[in-house]
Amino acid sequence: MTIAEAKLDATGTASAGPLAGIRVLELGNFIAAPTAGRLLGDFGAEVVKIERPGSGDELRRWRLHGGETSLLFRTLGRNKRSVTVDMRSSEGRDIVLRLAAQSDVVLENFRPGTLERWGLGPDRLREQNPQLVVVRVSGYGQSGPYRDRPGFGGVAEAIGGLRALTGNPGLPPTRVGISLADSVAGLYAVIGALMGLLARERAGGEVVDVALYEAVYSLMESLVPDYDAFGVVREQAGSGLPGIAPSNTYRCSDGRYIVISGNGDGIFVRLMHAIGRPDLATDPRLADNAGRVAHSDELDAAIGTWTAAHSQDEVASVLVAADVPNGPILTAEEIAKDPHFTERGMHERHHVRIAADDERDVVFPGVVPRLEHRPGQTRWLGPELGADTDEVLGAIGIDAAERERLRAEGVI
Repeated sequence: MTIAEAKLDATGTASAGPLAGIRVLELGNFIAAPTAGRLLGDFGAEVVKIERPGSGDELRRWRLHGGETSLLFRTLGRNKRSVTVDMRSSEGRDIVLRLAAQSDVVLENFRPGTLERWGLGPDRLREQNPQLVVVRVSGYGQSGPYRDRPGFGGVAEAIGGLRALTGNPGLPPTRVGISLADSVAGLYAVIGALMGLLARERAGGEVVDVALYEAVYSLMESLVPDYDAFGVVREQAGSGLPGIAPSNTYRCSDGRYIVISGNGDGIFVRLMHAIGRPDLATDPRLADNAGRVAHSDELDAAIGTWTAAHSQDEVASVLVAADVPNGPILTAEEIAKDPHFTERGMHERHHVRIAADDERDVVFPGVVPRLEHRPGQTRWLGPELGADTDEVLGAIGIDAAERERLRAEGVI
């Protein structure tokens, strides 16, 4: 029985997600590779996270509002075991090799060449385990002229084309508000890991190369084809959707905002009737998207005049009744109270220590995607630093006396 299978969920029954029995060794820090580890762990994989002795993953102190461990780490570290190992030491590297020999997937997001310098490159890892799937996440990938440059998510969003489109015309490009590049790269890392696992029975292990900037570039739709074919260079468009109308963000009478997407031909007609402008619904100039794009300023003005006379709740109620896609822009407080999130299982309450003398139930995001028969689950939140070192290392034959020696020497 694996460690993950031995863990019990909140109901006291052993979890058995679709990845139960898969062992993942996570060597990554920050967000990208740990996002992949979280997703694999959500669906039953046994994820052993290697952290630096004493300090651990720097994510533990990012957005830290109290205590010693951030809720960001509690979220991305859920369903993982924390083991402290100094991979810069020869004995630490030996421990990693022994763990890799019993793993199915290794996740890492060091700068290219780092693992090779430590004697832990894919070739060395797969000497221990030919069936191993090694997933490598880096700023620019494992090859190419930018390979050795340091690269974080924000840099990848700039290089990959996203930042050129964010924000309002004439103003500096803006961040989207989350670590988008890292999270998307984590998703691609999971896809690569699963494909490697599916193929290894007939083709052996696999090395998966995920670049942050390529993860972003893959989201950019026809950005480059439109340029190459027509010389069109997309630019910042604020809250609007370039080339598609009407689709924008509108201010309501209470100062709150709502996103309205009335860009389908039938939807547009319903929207115009809903806002009291049947004349626009039947205007031949606006019968298709091309015509609406040509008159988008006029349409935005009409919609904005209507929303400005009503509260966000009133606008949403009218548009829902008219079957027009809309989305009130919700704050964290509003999301936490939203019944749809709760009904869908997106609000999970977990008891967690948020400060040295303060433990309480806190809402955390649920597991995505939803599976009917073998759903994922949060079995536990991100653990304390090194909480599982003794158990995991004991399972690979490092006895208590040896662990004490390694701990005294700072190896674990």
